[in-house]
Amino acid sequence: MKKILSGLLLAVLLLALAACGTKNDTNENSTSGSNGEEATGGELTKLVVGASNTPHAIILEKAAPLLKEKGIELDIQKYQDYILPNQDLESKDLDANYFQHIPYLDLQIKDHGYKFVNAGGIHIEPIGIYSKEYKSLDELPDGATVLISNSVADHGRVLALLEAKGLIKLAEGIDKTSAELKDIAENPKNLQFDAKNDPAILPQFFNNGEGDIVLINTNFAIDAGLNPLKDAIAMEDSESPYVNIIAVREGDENKPEIKTLVEVLQSQEIQDFIVEEWNGEIVPVK
Repeated sequence: MKKILSGLLLAVLLLALAACGTKNDTNENSTSGSNGEEATGGELTKLVVGASNTPHAIILEKAAPLLKEKGIELDIQKYQDYILPNQDLESKDLDANYFQHIPYLDLQIKDHGYKFVNAGGIHIEPIGIYSKEYKSLDELPDGATVLISNSVADHGRVLALLEAKGLIKLAEGIDKTSAELKDIAENPKNLQFDAKNDPAILPQFFNNGEGDIVLINTNFAIDAGLNPLKDAIAMEDSESPYVNIIAVREGDENKPEIKTLVEVLQSQEIQDFIVEEWNGEIVPVK
């Protein structure tokens, strides 16, 4: 009987020790798992950025590995128009967008009441003048048809370029970034303006030989397979005020991930990439 009781007591002790061992093992494994997560840097911060296909999305794709090294996972949402990226930024479907220049942002804020700010400038896309018929602006006939974007924000830019090339003259004292067709004071060649065109379709009009000259934004030109340096008969110079920016909702410009995004896009590595990739067709800024 004593032997039986001793055996039972020994069994209970062994079970208790086994239970304690299991609990300790579990704690050690949990600690190890926690340390494992810390060793990998924890979860990445996701940043959703809307962008035009070219060059904006391409630039962001180049920047994505650099951002990942800094703890940011970049989710690039591509757009084919200039309306939805701001609507989606306002609705918080995007954390930022990268497709528009400063005058366009200012006009969108004025027209729609968006609470957006410029978080940083990245590059300039010089606008070009294209023609299937003529090799220079000097060859343009009287009454030549000029096809331009239906985006009012682009009109001042287009008119300023045409004035710089000696084709028109704007009214004295006018803010050229917001100039409209009605602000043309002198038009010696009697140019006829067609301003009802979606900017994304203008390369197609050029390829079809429509209009005497067509003014096309560089991103749409490149998307359509055009080489602005070779195909345009005249272009904006690098002094253009139309800097393409990272736009965010007011207050978000101070978020660490937004600041890091801008820093990476303004880094020497990305600036060098822009120069090499587009050979001067797109100009980085800082």
